[in-house]
Amino acid sequence: MLEIQHLAAGYGRIDVLRDVSLAVPNGAIVGLLGPNGAGKSTLIRSVSGLTHVRSGEILFEGKPIQGLAPEDIVDLGIIQVPQGRMLFPDLSIEDNLQLGAYRKSARGAFQKTLRQVEAHFPILRERRQQRAGVLSGGEQQMLAIGRALVAQPRLLMLDEPSLGLAPLIIESIFNVLRQVNADGLTILVAEQNAMKVLQTADTVYVLENGRIAHAGPSRQLAENETIQRSYLGI
Repeated sequence: MLEIQHLAAGYGRIDVLRDVSLAVPNGAIVGLLGPNGAGKSTLIRSVSGLTHVRSGEILFEGKPIQGLAPEDIVDLGIIQVPQGRMLFPDLSIEDNLQLGAYRKSARGAFQKTLRQVEAHFPILRERRQQRAGVLSGGEQQMLAIGRALVAQPRLLMLDEPSLGLAPLIIESIFNVLRQVNADGLTILVAEQNAMKVLQTADTVYVLENGRIAHAGPSRQLAENETIQRSYLGI
């Protein structure tokens, strides 16, 4: 579904990503693992059209999308859950979810997708009229993911969804990701939580200093001594 070929991208004159290639097959969960500053967010932002691509290609279903405006990339069904959630704190949970139905195809289906999101995250239904700003960090992350799901994504990209959250909340969020993937949604998830990525993803790419350092099936990488030592503390 998504192919990145020899990507170089960054900010100003500085390349954060150098010669990065990866693939996200249709229906898969692909993990992007790496330390802080490795380039994970830059890669996701490049796919979303938010970072300047200096060279290489980003293909969605075989068609290049680098250079498209972010709103046109959203219209293709590529939806991002950004690091930091980027909610509207003074608006209600329901209003934040309503704003997720940006795509024309999602507007008419909002009530249906709203029920689906609230089935995944019942706390959002219970507190639907509360302001997003009063939610806990875990509840805000649920809302950010729910807002993305309301957009009816074809490719869902998540940037550090577990950052700063308690283990039980992390487990709940990744259970939802497994459920929506089982329903056919393709997912790219960037994380520092190596154990959770290796447990969840089909394939994992490890970014170090802006380059792919390791790649392969998650079970294979979980047995790699370098990965165990550097990311799992074994």
